[in-house]
Amino acid sequence: MSHFLDRLKFMSRVKSTFADGHGETVNEDRTWENAYRGRWQHDKVVRSTHGVNCTGSCSWKVYVKNGLITWETQQTDYPRTRPDLPNHEPRGCPRGASYSWYVYSAQRVKYPMIRGRLMQMWREARKTMDPIAAWEWISQNPERAKRYKSVRGLGGFVRADWDTATEIIAAANALTIKKFGPDRVIGFSPIPAMSMVSYAAGARYLSLLGGACLSFYDWYCDLPPASPQIWGEQTDVPESADWYNSTYLMVWGSNVPQTRTPDAHFYTEVRYKGTKTVAVSSDFGEMVKFGDIWLAPKQGTDAALAMAMGHVILKEFHLSANPSPYFRDYVRRYTDMPMLVLLKSRDGFYAPDHFLRASHLDGALGEQNNPDWKTLVLDAHSGDLVAPNGSIGFRWGEGAVNNGEKVGRWNLESRNGGNGADIEPTLSLLGENAETVSVGFPYFGGEHDDVLVRNVPARRIRLADGSDALVATVHDLQMANYGLDRGLGGGNVATSYDDDVAYTPAWQEKHTGVPRAQVIQVAREFAQNAHDTEGKSMVIVGAGLNHWYHMDMIYRGIINMLMMCGCVGKSGGGWAHYVGQEKLRPQFGWAPLAFASDWVRPPRQMNGTSFFYAHTSQWRHEKLNVQEVLGPTADRAKYGDLSMIDLNARAERMGWLPSAPQLRTNPLDLVAEADAAGKDPIAHAVEQLKSGALKMSCENPDDPANFPRNMFVWRSNILGSSGKGHEYFLKYLLGTQNAVFGDEDAAIKPTEVTFEEDAAEGKLDLLTVLDFRMSTTCLYGDIVLPTATWYEKDDLNTSDMHPFIHPLSEAVQPLWESKTDWEIYKLLAKKFSEIGGPYLGKRRDLVLTPLMHDTPGELGQAFEPRDWKLGECDLVPGKTAPSMTVVERDYNDIYRKFTSVGPLLDKLGNGGKGINWNTEHEVHELAGINESVRDEGVSQGRPRLDTAIDAAEMILTFAPETNGHVSVKAWEALGKITGRDHRHLAVGREHDKIRFRDIQAQPRKIISAPTWSGLESEEVSYNAGYTNVHELIPWRTLTGRQQFYQDHRWMLDFGEGSCVYKPAIDTKTVAPMLGKYPNGEKELVLNWLTPHQKWGIHSTYSDNLRMLTLSRGGPHVWVSETEAKQAGLVDNDWVEVFNVNGTLTARVVVSQRVPVGMCLMYHAQEKIVNVPGAETSGKRGGIHNSVTRTVLKPTHMIGGYAQQAYGFNYYGTVGANRDEFVVLRKMKKVDWLEGPLVEEPQQEEKQS
Repeated sequence: MSHFLDRLKFMSRVKSTFADGHGETVNEDRTWENAYRGRWQHDKVVRSTHGVNCTGSCSWKVYVKNGLITWETQQTDYPRTRPDLPNHEPRGCPRGASYSWYVYSAQRVKYPMIRGRLMQMWREARKTMDPIAAWEWISQNPERAKRYKSVRGLGGFVRADWDTATEIIAAANALTIKKFGPDRVIGFSPIPAMSMVSYAAGARYLSLLGGACLSFYDWYCDLPPASPQIWGEQTDVPESADWYNSTYLMVWGSNVPQTRTPDAHFYTEVRYKGTKTVAVSSDFGEMVKFGDIWLAPKQGTDAALAMAMGHVILKEFHLSANPSPYFRDYVRRYTDMPMLVLLKSRDGFYAPDHFLRASHLDGALGEQNNPDWKTLVLDAHSGDLVAPNGSIGFRWGEGAVNNGEKVGRWNLESRNGGNGADIEPTLSLLGENAETVSVGFPYFGGEHDDVLVRNVPARRIRLADGSDALVATVHDLQMANYGLDRGLGGGNVATSYDDDVAYTPAWQEKHTGVPRAQVIQVAREFAQNAHDTEGKSMVIVGAGLNHWYHMDMIYRGIINMLMMCGCVGKSGGGWAHYVGQEKLRPQFGWAPLAFASDWVRPPRQMNGTSFFYAHTSQWRHEKLNVQEVLGPTADRAKYGDLSMIDLNARAERMGWLPSAPQLRTNPLDLVAEADAAGKDPIAHAVEQLKSGALKMSCENPDDPANFPRNMFVWRSNILGSSGKGHEYFLKYLLGTQNAVFGDEDAAIKPTEVTFEEDAAEGKLDLLTVLDFRMSTTCLYGDIVLPTATWYEKDDLNTSDMHPFIHPLSEAVQPLWESKTDWEIYKLLAKKFSEIGGPYLGKRRDLVLTPLMHDTPGELGQAFEPRDWKLGECDLVPGKTAPSMTVVERDYNDIYRKFTSVGPLLDKLGNGGKGINWNTEHEVHELAGINESVRDEGVSQGRPRLDTAIDAAEMILTFAPETNGHVSVKAWEALGKITGRDHRHLAVGREHDKIRFRDIQAQPRKIISAPTWSGLESEEVSYNAGYTNVHELIPWRTLTGRQQFYQDHRWMLDFGEGSCVYKPAIDTKTVAPMLGKYPNGEKELVLNWLTPHQKWGIHSTYSDNLRMLTLSRGGPHVWVSETEAKQAGLVDNDWVEVFNVNGTLTARVVVSQRVPVGMCLMYHAQEKIVNVPGAETSGKRGGIHNSVTRTVLKPTHMIGGYAQQAYGFNYYGTVGANRDEFVVLRKMKKVDWLEGPLVEEPQQEEKQS
């Protein structure tokens, strides 16, 4: 009432004036000011961060007032850097600063949600049936299953309670395990580093069941295959602070200011101390503004640019009259350049073949252990062929021969591995006793011969079988591959940079459009700087390069430059690849928690790209023929009419890649069958596979027995972000409305994989999604479970961009009925034990695992790959086929095991990357921190894992990066293999133990560990390869060195033994659509690129009101002014973008930053905000991946071959998408589809 009276007295409020009437005093109520005074008041500040896969890993203050989160600001208390290095803060970005909006937004998933039709049938069934029978009644009846599958994505959710939701999930899991097998239960969650405990929760549940966890780093196409190929390392890169130590910095296909916002200040600051910066980008991105020089190659031609720069570097700094002694010494000691390669006679020329091995020579140089895996050099001192220390043959099994006298020779000391004598490997055979031979190099550029014959110095040697053979060094082969004239005569070599010879600056100009003078200038400056500073030239690379089909050729071209210049392993130099928050720093403290290896080993892990390619039936639409990508020196008849899916199936059955599902027969039934017959289950499986009675699932993905049945998606929005071939997911995996236009009859049919004429649709029986917001994936889920936001949970977070470990902290308790991921999966484990335990009891499972990297299994077939199914060799598990292990599972104890630390850590210890250490002390220590389980049962007396903080403490206790005592043990274990003492790298922090409450108080810098190749030091910033160079620890490759040359038969057959330029592939997705759905507007054909965006991190924040307000608000694509004019487009017009894969609608941004021929759509703009219907499909326009389809690359399927061996997220097929083309045109009519929803018509109706 008083406010009402105050308003009535408004006209008489002036009491007096002063300052000649310019001021006045009034008598009025001013309580409204309290809202502003109190706006920034708070009750507490909590440290947290954002689990969003942005690589930022920034520490934030979360302000809480009256139990409500009010806002967030950046923390500024990072530990200080040394005086000559800028501090890490400020860290943060506008996207992170907007996160608190989500907590109370309408986008929150507040309660468990179940698809209405599914709930209706469930309630009906539960009136008379138990949960498992009820689920079978629904899911195994085609008509009932189709009722809920066909309306996925069309809304219709109803609110449920937790008990009902978990009961359905547990029943579905139990039935699937019993009827089909545990490997039909699948989980997808990406990037553990962004919230480790949350990832581990789901993975632990799945691993205890025997389900399969899908990889993600390869599927995202964040994995650079060139890194495993060259270094045997998934991805190890400098922290962003090391940019400041660089004195020549190239930023190549990575838009640092936009996508690495918290770290961009180092990029800015290094310029102030005189570092020259070069930007390489096809479009005018933000990072170009920071560059002193801008190189703008045509998109996809970066390998040609890198090869031309390599040509300049080799000519001027390796082959000139005054070569760089630093460069020459570096490549001799740390790369494979001195290694000898056999030359194989072909029709009129020789072709580079396998590395020369000890086993090729009479007596194998006395090497009894792994002579097939010990590479050779020519010693300049003695003139003898020797096996130098460090090749992969010295890594495994040395203790089993000669009383272990050669244990400790896996190092980079320049010594003869046979007798320990000092050696000097010969780089070039040019000179005395050398023959000049014509060697053919594959060429894919188009305007020259397919095989470029160039002269190379070689030496003749005697082999063990008495025959003679020619060998050449990798150094000499690389000089020839780059087209350098060394005075040996012959053709196809360049005497001038202006020669039209691959790979000169003049040659690249035709392919890239970059002026040759710029290429020569940058290459010369880059190398001169590296020579002057001993390696402080750096290249920052990213998704702009790594998302192409031939991304490894682009990356190898750039990395070759760095190796030529001695930059890798040098602070301020090297390769800096930043795509995805991949660096899970306490990895080997986390792994036993995540994959339940404390209770059962091994876990099932599946290559995500191959899984989705097969089970979304994208292979049924494959138009890229294997013959199209084979190299010109390959035996083409050997590959015949094989398709990509055929090669992938071969890789799975040979143990190169994992499988999921694995066998057509339920593995539980297979073991039971063997037990009943009194046979060893593994021998029984081998016998059945050889006879053909037992088949692998990969041989027929469309057989219902081979379907994945239950899928969990958490911490991910796969259908709104990373799902290449989005419409194929909808059609085949989910069985719902889609916009696939492609005709399966036009595709290449497989010859070894069964092609069912009637394609299977709706393979998944149950899709369970966990999220805090209603994302695109949630819309297509059957059950949606509400998770806590990043301000409502306790978790851990690390990044490759800085050396700290951060917490996510519970600032407020989870709102509404949401729960943390740990609590959700703990609840599921409890429900499963109640329902599935009595149903399944104790069972024995047969688990197939590929020939894994960093295990003796990577020593598979040393030379020619032979397929047991084709009768080329015997089926030997762990050698010519997957390893096989019998695992016992007690399904009654899933909950007890989920919530406690298992005994295998006591018995078998812990480790990773080929080393192992005892962990009994840490198990005892953790029991003191978390307390022990008191309840009777299998977990009694074991350390407890009741809460997310308990789980975090397990990670911190067992990881060498966060427990100094463990770090010392890990370095000691490595030293036993290398024969060198590395403990000095950790003894200074031996007594440091980082606990969860410590990192809540302040960020903590991790401890150096042998699981990474750099150091956490106050003297040097983290830089990958540092310990390889300074501690002489070999790279985990065949030669033990960085490799210019790859000698696996498939690498040679596909023309990639050495780095070459390969143009983009033709996906053949546009021609069938041109003019097929005319609307009267001009159609443009453009290359489709999907870089990371400014207004979101992947799909997160893209629906956030604050980001929508700052951006255009809804999907948009960018085109050039030239092509916009041709198509009659003006800025903000609605356009449709389509090809045979699908269609999408968006508004157009017309900009001069975009070159002709390119169309940009920042990725992960979901179709849940401001998206009209598409004219071609009549359905709501899709997302950026609606017009893409995954195409596999055979060389990424290689396994069991040293560094080219499978590891979870380490190596395998990747989901490339940048070679795609689309049709873009203006929309005639914008239809918002506001009528009633209708179901998808029957397939027969659509065809008619």
